Amino acid sequence: MPYHLAQVNVARLLAPLDSPQLEGFVAALDDVNTDAEGAKGFVWRLKDDDGNATSIVAFEWDVAGAKGIIVNMSVWETLEDLRRWVNDDAHRTVLRQRRRWFEVMTESSLALWWIPQGHVPTTEEAEEKVRELRANGSSQSVFDFRHSFSSLQP
Repeated sequence: MPYHLAQVNVARLLAPLDSPQLEGFVAALDDVNTDAEGAKGFVWRLKDDDGNATSIVAFEWDVAGAKGIIVNMSVWETLEDLRRWVNDDAHRTVLRQRRRWFEVMTESSLALWWIPQGHVPTTEEAEEKVRELRANGSSQSVFDFRHSFSSLQP
């Protein structure tokens, strides 16, 4: 059975989404999302009826005193496709500014896992994967970029 790679990352907001502090982040969202959707190997991303995921309620247990939490979840054909997009100049330009918008998290904020092709991951599934990664570290079941399992695809 062919597999795809699911990814989730969560961010704790330093200010509300509609604040001047997060203006740059909000302004960059559409371009970043459009870039991702056009990238080689992109399959799917979590979004609401407006085309973004900022209103999706998930990971409420992980707010930890922040002004809110946002979630990004997507599916890619391969780990290499996702890695290529993450390291693309357009994405990295926005990523370099993240400390202005998001708390620095000491625990895992990104999780990767293999899913059967055609499966659409849920936020509940993503929450389980983040909890598993935080509790047990990387494994074939869930991992991060530093400890990936691209050659051990189920």
